Amino acid sequence: MLSFLTSSVGLRLAGIVGVTLVAAWAINAAYQAGRTAERTAILNRSVEILRERNHVDDEVRNLDDASLCDALGGVFANGSCQ
Repeated sequence: MLSFLTSSVGLRLAGIVGVTLVAAWAINAAYQAGRTAERTAILNRSVEILRERNHVDDEVRNLDDASLCDALGGVFANGSCQ
């Protein structure tokens, strides 16, 4: 067995196995890095959307009835939105 590994065929086979293992590891590492980057981007976008929503909620909360009606496209007349 040891003589096979030290022969030219054995060395080539060992080299092919080694290169295949390194390539598999590199592909897996790249996949994991991309997956992590994508998850981070999604999380950052979610936080950004929540901040925008909170800003809009604050603006709407501070509107009086007439301003809210106007912002929604209605006409405020006689104490009610039409």
